[in-house]
Amino acid sequence: MSEEYKAKVFKSGNSLALRLPKALGLEEGAEMRLREEHGRFTFEPVDAPKRKIDLTGIAGSMPWLKPLPREDFDDSPRDWHLLDRDG
Repeated sequence: MSEEYKAKVFKSGNSLALRLPKALGLEEGAEMRLREEHGRFTFEPVDAPKRKIDLTGIAGSMPWLKPLPREDFDDSPRDWHLLDRDG
């Protein structure tokens, strides 16, 4: 179910700004994408970069998990010469 909020436009320096209600849950400094279509405005968060997951803190808490030895991986020779586009 969607909520409806009122927001106020005000002057900030030489620009206009839109004061958004705190109830929207946005964080200060969040980058947003704004679209205008036929006089209607929509905004949405810009995709944030993917964060890496660090599992080093929990690795010892799962003793049943063992790392795979390197020799378990297939390291077959590759025919790199087939990629030569000039020849």
